Amino acid sequence: MPTRVPNPDDFEHLSPSLHISLNFPEVPETTTAILILFHGLGDSDAPFATFAKNLNLPGVLAISVRGVSPLPPALLGLPDPQVAGPTKHFHWGDDLTLSPSTGDLDPDPGFSKAEQLVLGKLIRETLIEKCGWETNDILLFGFGQGGSLALGLSSRIRQTERVVDVTEGDIATGTAFKGAVSIGGPLPASMVPTVTAREKSRTPILVCHGRSSEALDEEAIDLLKMEFLDVREIKWKKNDDGMPKNREEMLPIMQFFAERLRGW
Repeated sequence: MPTRVPNPDDFEHLSPSLHISLNFPEVPETTTAILILFHGLGDSDAPFATFAKNLNLPGVLAISVRGVSPLPPALLGLPDPQVAGPTKHFHWGDDLTLSPSTGDLDPDPGFSKAEQLVLGKLIRETLIEKCGWETNDILLFGFGQGGSLALGLSSRIRQTERVVDVTEGDIATGTAFKGAVSIGGPLPASMVPTVTAREKSRTPILVCHGRSSEALDEEAIDLLKMEFLDVREIKWKKNDDGMPKNREEMLPIMQFFAERLRGW
């Protein structure tokens, strides 16, 4: 079907299961790509909608997605006044489990619900089937747990159904995104296909992290190189995996976006 620019009405069926914020280019008709953003553990879509607006990527419709489950504010150590109000804190996991070794929240709680809603409903049902876009028109960006989801979806999509073309035979369609960026989030083992002879994912990925990152250590980077054909790693001078705060930290991300927007 011909590609058309989505409008807000196209996404109404996602509510209340999935909440999104849209940022269109100044001239919506110039949209040539889509960026989907996933916030970190305990955050919401609002700050990432602002981040997407500040990015101001030309010709890009930015869709900031809210985590699929609320996170109890008490887990974040919030003061009583914030606990009493409606939650503004969400996560992407299927469950909230504590690691027996560290006592922290399990970094891989399973992402089946998020995969069903984001990949199934938002991407395939809405952007692809309803509006005519393809997976290689779509960029993913995530922070922390949201970065893990971005990498996980990029891993899972290589399992897309195959179709038979009368001239080219059995070919895979929609098996790669335009690109994916993860800030401090590793690939969840639960989102790696279990097929032994699986092909590597063709989605180009960029992972950014601090010098002392525990989430994106050498083992996590090795796993990415096992599962993806194109892996770029940026190790910042700072110790932590926080969001980029200056031009030096942001530059490789903008360069990756620019390259991918010029590519397929």
